Amino acid sequence: MNIIRKATPQGYEAKFAGFIRVCDKAKAEGIPHVIVAQPQVLGDTYEEVTESLWRLSDARLVLLIVGE
Repeated sequence: MNIIRKATPQGYEAKFAGFIRVCDKAKAEGIPHVIVAQPQVLGDTYEEVTESLWRLSDARLVLLIVGE
């Protein structure tokens, strides 16, 4: 199955620079999980959330979202 990835949303890298750094660091250090306090960390729009999930998948990271 071939999945076609759309282009990164305009402004995504600047808006989510911290999230991108966390993913890069986790991948580089062999840390298997990324933990976020709120789901909004992944994005405000469908396109931003999809981009964040692509980055997690590409880095082979598991996403954990802290509960209330």
